Formats: sequence, C-alpha cells, structure tokens
Amino acid sequence: MSLVRSVPRFVTLGLVAAAACAYDARVSPEPAAAARAPQFASVARGASSANIRHIVSFSGSVPADFAQRVAALGGKVLWVSPGSGLAGVSGLKGPAAATLAGKRGIQAVDADALIALDVPRLAMEATTEAGGVQSNAAPAAAVRYARQWNMRAVQADVAWTHGFLGSSSVSIFMLDTGIDPHHADTEGRVDATRSVDLLGTFDAQAIVDGDTVIVPFTEADTVQKYFPGHEVYTDLFFHGTHTGATVSSNAVRIAGITSGTKLVAVKVCGYINDCPFSSILNGVIYAADNGADVINLSLGGAFTKSGNGRFVGLINKVFNYARSKGVTIVVAAGNEAADLDHDGNTYQTFCNTPAVICVAATGPTTDATGVTSGTGPWTDVDAPAFYTNFGRSAIDVAAPGGNGSVGAVLPFPASRNVFVWAACSQTTIVEDSLGVKSFPCAGLPIFLVGAQGTSMAAPHVSGAAALLVSILGRNPGQIKARIQQSADNVAGNGTTPFYGKGRLNVARAVGAIP
Repeated sequence: MSLVRSVPRFVTLGLVAAAACAYDARVSPEPAAAARAPQFASVARGASSANIRHIVSFSGSVPADFAQRVAALGGKVLWVSPGSGLAGVSGLKGPAAATLAGKRGIQAVDADALIALDVPRLAMEATTEAGGVQSNAAPAAAVRYARQWNMRAVQADVAWTHGFLGSSSVSIFMLDTGIDPHHADTEGRVDATRSVDLLGTFDAQAIVDGDTVIVPFTEADTVQKYFPGHEVYTDLFFHGTHTGATVSSNAVRIAGITSGTKLVAVKVCGYINDCPFSSILNGVIYAADNGADVINLSLGGAFTKSGNGRFVGLINKVFNYARSKGVTIVVAAGNEAADLDHDGNTYQTFCNTPAVICVAATGPTTDATGVTSGTGPWTDVDAPAFYTNFGRSAIDVAAPGGNGSVGAVLPFPASRNVFVWAACSQTTIVEDSLGVKSFPCAGLPIFLVGAQGTSMAAPHVSGAAALLVSILGRNPGQIKARIQQSADNVAGNGTTPFYGKGRLNVARAVGAIP
C-alpha cells in the first residue's frame, strides 16, 4: 500500500502503524487491507499521479533518427540503452505511441506503470547520546547497537571481529527513494559522482483554491524548495536512507552489515510514493553500466500476467543484461503475506525474475523492553514475519525484517512489535491529506527510524553479497550459491516456503566460521 497516503503522519515521535495484508494461516497484528498493485496498461489508473511515459523496445540497433521521430510525435527521449535494446520516452499522447510502434526498427511501445513502496509499520526516535564509534572499525560500538537483534541473528558481529567490514572498492547501487548522504551513519558512505535522480517529471494532482488540477511535478524541484543546496538524490521519504544504512553504515548510531562498502543512491521512487516502472528499469541499466557490483531493490509489486506479458519480457531482459555484466541483484519478496507458489495469473515483481536473489523476512514476535528501549530479550528471533510473502518456488533466502504478533496486551514496557532500526533521512517530508508538510527528522543527523518489511530484509543480503564480491569476484551465480549454502537451516534442511534455503548467516558466508 502507499504509506504516505494511508497512515497517520509523523506528528509525534511515536509509533506509526499501517495496515498489512494477510491471507494465509498467520494473523496480522492489524486489520487486513488491500495492497496497492502496480498500475499497468491493462489496469485502470487510479493513482494521484501519472507519468505519461512509454518504454520502447528496439528490434535491432537503435535507429539513428530515433530522437527526431519521437520529437515529431510530440514526445521526448528520456533515456536510451543500446545494450539492453530499450528506451524511455515521455509526452506521447493519443495515437502517438501506436504510430511510433509502427516505425522501422521499433519492436514495441509499452505504457509505463507506477509501483508503490510498502512498509507495514514504523517507529522513530532521536538518539541524544553523544559519541558513537570514531572509525568504521568497530560497528558493535554504535550507540544503539544493543537493539540490533538483526545483526546478531545473522552473525554479522562475528564477521566484523574477523575483519570482514567491506571494501570501498565494492559498490552497492540502492534503487530506492535516494539516500541522505549527511546522516552520521551515511556521511562519506555515498558516492556523489554516480548517485542520480532518475524520476523525471510526473503529472500530479494538486488542490488549488479548492479545485483539483493536474500540474507537472519533479522531485528535484521539491528538494530545492525545502532543502536548497542539498543533493538531488537526497531522500525525501526515509526508505532509501534506511535500507542504504542497513547495507553500509559508519555505525555512529546504528551498525550496518558492512562499514566500508560504497553506496550509490539511484532515486527511482518519489516521496509521493510512486516508483515509475521505466525509472526502475533505467536504474538497473544505469547500475549495470556504471560499475555496480550489487543492486538492492527493496521495492516491487504484483500484476496480472494476462495482458502484461510484454512487461515480464522487459523485466527479464533488463535483469539478465545486468547479470551478464557481473551484477548481483537482491530483491525484496513483498509484504502481502502471499503464497507465491500459488499465485496463478499473478507476476510478483521482482521475485519471479530468475536473475535475482529473492529475500523473505523474519523477526522476533515480542520484545521484553519494547519500542522505547528495544533491547530484548526477544521471543523467537527467526520467526517468519507476519507480512512476508513466501513460497518454495520464489524465496531464495530469509533475513531479518522485523515482526509482530497478536494476543493479550503485554505488561509495559514489553511490545509485540519488533523493528529493524537504521538512519532516518534528515530531508524526510511527510504530507497529510490537506497537503500540509512536516519534517519528522528535524534536520539532525541523530534520528533513527524502525521499520518492518521485506524491504528491510533485502539489504542484509545485499551487504553479505558485497562482502562476497571481495572473496568470489563479480560472479552472481557463485555469490547466490554461497549465500544459500551457508544459510542457517532454522526450519530444517532443504527448501522451505518461508526461508528458502535458510536464514542468512553472514559470518558463515564469508568463511569466518565453518
């Protein structure tokens, strides 16, 4: 679902809850609500924004006069990838797209889609304590490390003590909402030379004098309006900073899986919680062409296969292109509690794509010290998360994503909600239904946000993959195999629906333990 449109805004530094979907044997801690699906050409558009873009597939090499053809039809070329045989265009209205599709050298022209991020629950706090580690060599010395059940569950701490901290020569491209490069935990971790905003322009609804009108919208303009001078790739939504810092952090406030890996922010999702499908594909291509070792995609959604076969082909084409260039791609399984073994006419973006590592979520069901402390002891640390998608055919491995449970109210301060904590972007904007904006992280590099979701699980695996690049080289097949072979069999041997080959073990993956 769309977090920005569906939940109370960050009016206080307390728990912010959103409904989550559940239709298997497990029960969600919140009332069920329908997840928002990507809006493809065969699905009626109902979003608050649209992008009037198309994805062009070429039948051979890119025609030399392609840009002129698009311009003659009233459009504009956004990007071209000769290697993948694709391009993105905007501004084609009415029959213009069909006209372009009939031109020489054009295989197909497909309408773009919008995907929304999905985060079931959030909590936030400011860490007022001074200090933290003075270097990246001691992640466990982070101010809030005591609450990081997730890092201990995957034995990242054991890997650190054996010197596996990550290399700045290894790059993880985070295709997300951007990254705040000035939080205490991300300062110096983000490569400014390759970080980009690939969102482009939306046609968004706005209320003017009580009337709903359509206006052009770019996130870059919003950055300069509210945060003049900040990088165009800064994170206005929180999500990308949280996932990025889970991969690689200075461990001043909260530790990441690595503390030396280079992050590259590729903004493909806006703070209005729309992720254009064309931007995501462009982001994968951009990463593959600009030295990515690992791509993290903590986003996705489901769409019907009928009538959308071209999109399946586009996804596979682009992801195979990246894999052919030595890029390991890690994706989140999704938060709909869906059985991906029996999804029928549904295509789960991007877990149904062969060239990826698909990650389900785990986490404790209760925390004895609750949200305000969050230091445990925790109950059943490796329990399947109530929201995670599952299925033997789709899930490759599981990793910590946070969890919750139902039952009688626990005595204070115990809580049935357990979060994965990481940096909160200082440029986060939250907008209510009246368009009133608030800035919950207060422009200070001390705020943390706790979240639950497979979005939080995937970066644990991306961090492990980054460590393995230094050991195995840029070999996606070997990296995936090592991650699966070294996982903990918390649900028994073989492949299981909620864990795939098991729950990630970073220390065993890198050879720190047998």
